[in-house]
Amino acid sequence: MGTSKFDIADYLDSKEMIAEYLNTILEEGDNADVINAIGHIAKAIGMTKIAEETGLSRPSLYKALSDGAKPQFATIMKVLKAIGGQIQVNPISA
Repeated sequence: MGTSKFDIADYLDSKEMIAEYLNTILEEGDNADVINAIGHIAKAIGMTKIAEETGLSRPSLYKALSDGAKPQFATIMKVLKAIGGQIQVNPISA
């Protein structure tokens, strides 16, 4: 019996699931985790669709959202908008 590799993108099938996943990573992860999570979400939605909405090429997206990448903030903002997300700041409670 074979096993398959787990891919979180297979489970990001609703806006609510995507928001919960990204919010969890934002709370608990570091910069690299956030970039990887945005990449997983873009993959779940479809890189072609994200490329069309951002005006970036698919290869550029894969490169910007790959492990160890350091994309420009403008790229992250474009992708967040394309995946239906936004940045919101809330006060941290003590």
